[in-house]
Amino acid sequence: MDVLCAKVLGFCFGVRRAVELAEQALSQNRSTVYSLGPLIHNESALADLQKRGLCTVEEQNIEQIPDGSVVIIRAHGVSPKVISALEQKNCRIIDATCPRVKASQKMVERYTDQNDYVIISGDKNHGEMIGIAGFAGKNFVQIQNASEAEKLELPSPGKINVILMSQTTFSPSEFAEIESILRGKFKNLAVMNTICPATNERQAALLDLCKKAEGILVIGGKTSANTRRLYQTALENSKAAAHIQSADDIPQSFYTFKSIGITAGASTPDSIIQEVIDKLDRLN
Repeated sequence: MDVLCAKVLGFCFGVRRAVELAEQALSQNRSTVYSLGPLIHNESALADLQKRGLCTVEEQNIEQIPDGSVVIIRAHGVSPKVISALEQKNCRIIDATCPRVKASQKMVERYTDQNDYVIISGDKNHGEMIGIAGFAGKNFVQIQNASEAEKLELPSPGKINVILMSQTTFSPSEFAEIESILRGKFKNLAVMNTICPATNERQAALLDLCKKAEGILVIGGKTSANTRRLYQTALENSKAAAHIQSADDIPQSFYTFKSIGITAGASTPDSIIQEVIDKLDRLN
């Protein structure tokens, strides 16, 4: 059996940075360290951090965090209101917001402050999108798909600048479809492609892998949006695909394949990827 790995897989820069900052905080503080929302969308990695003293608290439950605590802002970022609430509790804030997410936050704030109309594509319930919305003025709308783009109407669109942006981990193909629809609706549309290059690179590497492998294993947490998109791409472009969280989840049918391709979501630790590779290599 040949085990082939995608050229780009596993931790992205933003997630790796957030995990490293969390590990540093845990080693320096004897008391509990708090994270607003799951620091990483990988159950195994999160469980390890929790054993070491990381406590996850959802944004709407900030009052549960004791005054003066150490609090990590995960890579998705949060709204200014959340930061203000933590400052009022005299918390020590460790800001692990991904630099690309922070750039999107500032962009939305700047454009809406100057009365441009900002449209952002992505999952409205995703932490990144919720945080970005907190930086926006009144001329701001979120859309999730091409269907919503078709239905979108803006007040006096010909009299103001219209800006299209995206969640950093949004599907490049879905964004292109939304862009095409909105260009037909708003002649003064300006497009800011804020999708992280790592997202495009990850998808391109997977498409290349699909041409070489009999089956594709996509490693990552079930709650990871970018992992689910990788899995969808694998389903559409390979003979067989499976979304697994660990080596124990490898389907029996894959052990009969002559070649297996491996990719992994942006929240998947190197150690879990290596465990999958090692298990498959033991069969050779």
